Amino acid sequence: MKIKILAKYFYHRLIELLKNKNFYFVLLTIVPFISMDLATRLFLKLKFVKLSFFPPWFFTIIWSVFFVGFSFSFKKKIAKTIYSIVFVFSFLLFLVHNVYFCLTKEIFDFHLIELAGEGSAYFGDALKATSIWVYVVAVLIIAVFIFIAIKAPTFEKNNYKLMISFIIGFIILHLIAPYTLGKANDGLSWNTWYNKRNVYINFNDGNKSFAITGLYEYSIRNFYLTFMAKDKTEDESQIEFLNSIFNVEEIEHKNEYTGMFKDKNVIFLQLEGIDNWLVDKETMPNLYSLMSKSINFANHYSFYNGGGSTFNSEFAVNTGYLTPISYTKNAYTFNRNTFTYSMANLFKKEGYSVNAFHMNSGEYYSRTINYKSWGFDNYYGLKDLKQYTDNSYQLDRELLLNETFYNLMFQQEGKFVNYLITYSPHTPFSPDRGVCKMILDLKDQEAEALAIENGEEFIAPERLYTEEECVRIQAGETDYMVGLLIQALKDNDLYDNTVIVAYADHYLYTVSDKTILDQYKDTTNNLINHTPLFIWSNGIKKKTINKVTSQINILPTVLNLFGMEYHSLYYSGDDALDKSYSGIAFFNDYSWYDGKIYVDSNGIANETADPALIAEKNDHVNYLIKKNDLVLKYDYFKELKKSSE
Repeated sequence: MKIKILAKYFYHRLIELLKNKNFYFVLLTIVPFISMDLATRLFLKLKFVKLSFFPPWFFTIIWSVFFVGFSFSFKKKIAKTIYSIVFVFSFLLFLVHNVYFCLTKEIFDFHLIELAGEGSAYFGDALKATSIWVYVVAVLIIAVFIFIAIKAPTFEKNNYKLMISFIIGFIILHLIAPYTLGKANDGLSWNTWYNKRNVYINFNDGNKSFAITGLYEYSIRNFYLTFMAKDKTEDESQIEFLNSIFNVEEIEHKNEYTGMFKDKNVIFLQLEGIDNWLVDKETMPNLYSLMSKSINFANHYSFYNGGGSTFNSEFAVNTGYLTPISYTKNAYTFNRNTFTYSMANLFKKEGYSVNAFHMNSGEYYSRTINYKSWGFDNYYGLKDLKQYTDNSYQLDRELLLNETFYNLMFQQEGKFVNYLITYSPHTPFSPDRGVCKMILDLKDQEAEALAIENGEEFIAPERLYTEEECVRIQAGETDYMVGLLIQALKDNDLYDNTVIVAYADHYLYTVSDKTILDQYKDTTNNLINHTPLFIWSNGIKKKTINKVTSQINILPTVLNLFGMEYHSLYYSGDDALDKSYSGIAFFNDYSWYDGKIYVDSNGIANETADPALIAEKNDHVNYLIKKNDLVLKYDYFKELKKSSE
């Protein structure tokens, strides 16, 4: 009976609305909102669903109608003011998503607001990378908005009945909308990550989530989950899943590489943006020389998820865990977690001093706090020394030429771990600004000094450098630092007793001209993440490892090489040098690669393969991700520590 009364009420309100002579003009006010969503989905070309897929249209229409209906339920200027405010926020979302995606190929996530300070320096580069069509559409939408704001008719008085109708109607339709995405998978199913309803429930994959919900539902739900949603209470089944993994006796982990570098010093060399195609004799001769005499992991992939990728690699190498995939949380927000089995803690247990060195300040990514939580003795930033009046601290050579840093690295007593994070191959890649300009300025100064010494006139050469040439110049700066590093090891009698673990934090996704990458690597899928990883020590027999690896393999591999006592199950990855390791890398959209088969985010293999084998590996990837994410979610090692005390 109540349903019939409610239906009759809505029917009469609808007839009343349709009879209003201004209704059809008010309907025009919806156009800017629909246009911003449609344009964004067209520009982004997200392939997870087709443009004709119904749910995102449904979400966008009910949000747009609600925006307009609620706004124009008020009288005169109030209606236009509310409408204008809603439009401005929507327009900003339209710009932010499109600008950010053009630069990173990832949808903007509100958790990135915490990175606003760090990313502000590259705001100009983001604007330049944005398609001109985004700006063209933006201007057209503003023009339509101005026309509507001036001409739109309004009620003479507040229409509260109409307002309530729109609110109730929106609530009902919004509750229905998620069901248009189909039925969710229950339990640990390998294909959960591309089930559209599960994507909506988890809302951890920005690109997929946006594709199935549209501009407004994505933005509002993402904001809610990031800042307002309470953490879920402990799920007993998830705890039991973790207990089943860790409450077992450790199997002795030994192989032919165990203890190979026992008691040697170690330098972790994290290379900013050094893609595999940059390590050649011409661009990076020093790094190339080390790699040619090392244990070279030729099939290595660096995990990239679009937000703070450099720190994601630091997190993985130091803790053995990746940034969560099944829920949204930045790696640097886990500084309250317990990392008893981190790299630093295990090396300190063996009498090592453990320190990190970078050009940037300790507040960047909250490194000071995070490195302390991982067990480091200190995090040192060149910027924190306050010895620089210009930006020369961005040159990697300063990591070695700075006297304070040099002494901290090489004049310490006893065994040490130095964690070096480079910077120079960082955007922008332009002869007119940034690191490239600084290096070219230094070369001009050297050439001018030489000319003066020879009594010649110096004429500065015209700087007609391409983006790729600047990339190589900046990579050469990192290589120059590597040369200084090797010389410092020799000068301090450390050359024969030090191991260098070198790896890239991510592929060179920061270049504006993406055709540069097309020349050198597969850019059609996540294999674009192919990057260098090698382990060098003077006199070792060079070896090429072709098994697929990623950042989560680095820590357990190094621990075994140094003969550390560790629990192999306590990490997401395995020792890549162990014969039992088969080799696999997975990515944040649940795609994976095992060296022969690549399965994309839709579960489709790139070649004919045994379906049973693919299903088995899909399950394994899902298991690894679930283990990885739940350990971090529940701070599981804190509980393990308590139980062992």
